[in-house]
Amino acid sequence: MALLTRLLASVNICIVPPLGGYEKIKTMAKFTKKQVINRMSYISGHLAGAKKMLKENKYCIDIIKQNEAIIAAIKKLNQIILENHLNACVTKAIKGKSGKERKKKIKELLEIFKNSDKK
Repeated sequence: MALLTRLLASVNICIVPPLGGYEKIKTMAKFTKKQVINRMSYISGHLAGAKKMLKENKYCIDIIKQNEAIIAAIKKLNQIILENHLNACVTKAIKGKSGKERKKKIKELLEIFKNSDKK
């Protein structure tokens, strides 16, 4: 659960440069943050279930099915976080005056998509 808590903390703030400097802007709406926390709790429960199944020597295929459900839940979680990021941080950077910040956000998104192709 500690890893999931750290992940949540890392997605809660985006850095966007205002006129000449940087400020922290909280970008995750309360509803979205609650959704993310609930999904992380769901994923933690699934992880604990898969670990328990392994300890109890359950059928390998059943463990794999549980793992597939975990992977699907993490993908959905990332979609929610990415949608929030696009609607908040990226939109603000594109509308802002800093070309450097726009390029940075676009580069971050391209890296996400490039890395997702490797999985």
